[in-house]
Amino acid sequence: MTTFRVIPSSLPEDAFVARFGGIYEHSPWVAEAAWARRGEAGFDTLTGLHGIMRDIVDASGEPRQLALINAHPDLAGKAAAAGTLTDESTTEQASAGLDQCTPEELSRFTRYNDAYKARFGFPFIMAVRNSDRHQILAAFAARLENSPQAEFQEALRQIHRIALWRLEEL
Repeated sequence: MTTFRVIPSSLPEDAFVARFGGIYEHSPWVAEAAWARRGEAGFDTLTGLHGIMRDIVDASGEPRQLALINAHPDLAGKAAAAGTLTDESTTEQASAGLDQCTPEELSRFTRYNDAYKARFGFPFIMAVRNSDRHQILAAFAARLENSPQAEFQEALRQIHRIALWRLEEL
């Protein structure tokens, strides 16, 4: 089991939330709820803490899950162009080359983002690390064919992958 440089259970609540509050995009409530479970086995390991945080999200109910999904920015969208992404999202999108899109690719991303939100009511979520622009555009096209419930669950799976990667970076 991988451990952290700083032992999570040794941190006071405010320091824990400051360190782990960005694991789930703009949703420090996940870290706040996790801190309350700091006595559980595995809390100080990467897989243990990720499991606790994942369980909190999964048990939070659809309205809160939808708010979590909606906290994520569009891929190669307006927030990226304006430079208002979180540091984590900026790094993740750049790792997939989304900061190097051609004008035609940006246009395709805009069309897909708009179509996806019109169909599902929330932004397209994809853990983009180890992907490139072409793979992401292909995933957009494929996932537009999913049912709303299947896509809601896929968005949560992708968010959990992103959270795991963010924890690994700590």
